[in-house]
Amino acid sequence: QVQLVESGGGLVQAGGSLRLSCTASRSILGINTMGWYRQAPGKQRELVATRTNSGSRNIVDSVKGRFTISADNVKNTIYLQMTSLKPEDAAVYYCKATRLGYDYWGQGTQVTVSS
Repeated sequence: QVQLVESGGGLVQAGGSLRLSCTASRSILGINTMGWYRQAPGKQRELVATRTNSGSRNIVDSVKGRFTISADNVKNTIYLQMTSLKPEDAAVYYCKATRLGYDYWGQGTQVTVSS
């Protein structure tokens, strides 16, 4: 079992920045992949970024150059640094952990971007 707690969402103006955090209940070194997904109203949940425990990263094209995924192994936390936010980035952002073939999700954190 892995429990995930996200934080850092909020209201920001277009062009602004936010940093989301996701803290796991166990060492993230033992979690194969962690990532961020988002879901806007009326849309399907979509991948934003992932990071494996070996450090490999994947960022989707729509946020490449603006968002960065990173991790602090001591704090068992991954981050999503979001810059140059656009109204279309507004969504509930979810953290996901995949370990031994099982997926675990956080409760989500709301990001609102005003134009």
